[in-house]
Amino acid sequence: MKNRKDNEYKYPKSGTMWSRQKKITGAAVLALLISMPLAGCGASASASTSGTTSGTTTYTSSSADDTSVSAADSTTTSTSSADTTTSTSSSTDSTSTDSTTATSSTSSDSTSSDDTSSLFSDRDLEQEADLTDAQTITLQDGEDVTISSAGVYVVSGSATNCTIRVEAGDEDKVQIVLDGVSITNDSAPAIYVVSADKVFVTTTDSENTLSVTGTFTADGDTNTDAVIFSKDDLTLNGTGTLTIESTGNGITSKDDLVITGGTYNITSTEDAIEANDSIAICDGTFNITTDKDGLHCENEDDNTLGSIYFSGGSFTIDAGDDGIQATTTLDIDGGTFDISAVEGLEATYITINDGTITISASDDGINATQKSTSYDVVVEINGGDISITMGSGDTDAVDANGSIYVNGGTIDITANSAFDYDSEGQLNGGTVTVNGSEVTELTGGMTGGMAGGNMNGGGFSGGQGGRMMG
Repeated sequence: MKNRKDNEYKYPKSGTMWSRQKKITGAAVLALLISMPLAGCGASASASTSGTTSGTTTYTSSSADDTSVSAADSTTTSTSSADTTTSTSSSTDSTSTDSTTATSSTSSDSTSSDDTSSLFSDRDLEQEADLTDAQTITLQDGEDVTISSAGVYVVSGSATNCTIRVEAGDEDKVQIVLDGVSITNDSAPAIYVVSADKVFVTTTDSENTLSVTGTFTADGDTNTDAVIFSKDDLTLNGTGTLTIESTGNGITSKDDLVITGGTYNITSTEDAIEANDSIAICDGTFNITTDKDGLHCENEDDNTLGSIYFSGGSFTIDAGDDGIQATTTLDIDGGTFDISAVEGLEATYITINDGTITISASDDGINATQKSTSYDVVVEINGGDISITMGSGDTDAVDANGSIYVNGGTIDITANSAFDYDSEGQLNGGTVTVNGSEVTELTGGMTGGMAGGNMNGGGFSGGQGGRMMG
């Protein structure tokens, strides 16, 4: 088994010094010198000027620019028919790239080796789109919109049974700007990304609502079961509000999902936000009510993928199953979380470095379990303010089918069983309070015949030992 990769997530250089030891085995003592990263996305300049080109059904715009469609010379032609209007625009000038923030690299979506800023490109962080050469789209009932090339497209209006469909090239970046949009569909996604390099969905300072009220209909072999469904990389940002109501999933990316701003009100019967390979969030306000998971990241074909990272944001999650579930790693470097769920946080390797986390759960508050074969099963808490309230019965506030390491932070637990682990539990720092009393060791590691009753929410201390299964 591989241990967690040291460069899986990188931490912001600015004002931060990290010394992290991720290999934890046997009775080794975990030594960490930590200076917490700044929460949030960081600063990024944005520019916004208006310019419009009309069109209705199929939209194409070619540009060498990753960040905006800007050119000294452009030509536009339009051909209309009873049902279809095609608008095309060509551009040869490039003003910027989709480069990462706080690194020296300027390549498209480049990855640095030593900080999490590589998770968020400059364009991800820009909360206002560059509208210099944007095209405008006004929605109509029963008429789908197809975007077939890179560019910025400002969408407005209300419609029923209307899908914004992106079928662009593999190197095309498409930005959909929602400017007071309302779409209600019976069975198809409101936004469907069939192909592109990357799609940005950006809200202006406006209210936007996307809903699917009936049973989702598949697109051939593709189970398009989300209000926003993307087969490729997807970024959500902006300054407005996006309300999503779904009889399936709320937002789905079959690749990587990034969210850096905006307000999201999501009600769904399946997962509210899901992705196959990774989810990275640095800001935004999220109000989620779901019958399943609040955030879910899983690649059914590759259990080495499926990570979730937070450095900021405000989350209110009422989930019928897990509040936040990742397959590989779940890292929290900042943010405010209020989670009511069966299980609050779940992944193979869970690391909490900062943030304010309140969990009310009926099974496990924080649960590390072997969902991936690439990482040790660990809960590692280095900082943050964590409050866990558990329901009655066979429940655990912090449960690991491996090890638990508390090195810092403040943890306040109300539960019959505070800690449950198979391998070892260490309290190396921080303040841990269980049922009103501060504890100096992680009690409750052993269960079965030797555990006896509960003491301070635990049972007798398992020390460095694992859990004995009866």
